[in-house]
Amino acid sequence: MNSAFMKILIAAFVFATASLNAAKTSFADERATPGVIADAKVIADIIDSCENGSLLFSQGDCLAVRCYTNSPYTHVGIVIEEGDQKIAYDSMNGVGVRKMSLEDYLTTQAPDTVHAFHPIRKLNRSEVSELREHLESQLGRPYSVKHHITGKRNAGLHCSEYVTDALVSIDWLKVSNPPRVSPASLAEGIEHNSIYLVGPVYEVPAEIQPIPEPDGFCERMWVDMKLCTLQCCSKLSGWILCR
Repeated sequence: MNSAFMKILIAAFVFATASLNAAKTSFADERATPGVIADAKVIADIIDSCENGSLLFSQGDCLAVRCYTNSPYTHVGIVIEEGDQKIAYDSMNGVGVRKMSLEDYLTTQAPDTVHAFHPIRKLNRSEVSELREHLESQLGRPYSVKHHITGKRNAGLHCSEYVTDALVSIDWLKVSNPPRVSPASLAEGIEHNSIYLVGPVYEVPAEIQPIPEPDGFCERMWVDMKLCTLQCCSKLSGWILCR
């Protein structure tokens, strides 16, 4: 594929993504879009199983990551307990380094297939404190994955780089070049070196809430067209841009 065609393809997809965002805004003003409800029982099971340092690997539909790493793992987040609540930290495309309640994290990821890995032993108080300090110190940094190929640090972080750096900060891992670590190689490394136990795989389904029935044929056609466009663009965005 020549470079000129590739540039045209990328430009076309960027335009489609921008159109998607504009359509979402416009449509939200006219009529509530369908909401996504994640399965509450599955989410509760995952939350109950997680502890300080637990890792959640997502088997998403991002073709770019799947093809490049030859693995189903496309994303990873790490869990820390804060009082009675469990918090997920990750670096997400389009958002950057963030934290949110584990329940909210799993809900926003749905529908998803999540593979849980848990520390071989409980982290001591000092390790938990140092791990949280490192994770907090990176909040707000932009997402970037371009440097994964070069291995050179830049202003951004990708998800597995963020998690790898956090584990290195508490001496649970020794990695020569964290930017080159992918979700797949991180999962392989922690299992191979017996520092994490492989947990269960969870299917986190999502139910789409119905919208009110449109009034009249013309409005029905307009709503159906918008929904179809949004769903198609969202799927393509997930495949290509990993959003």
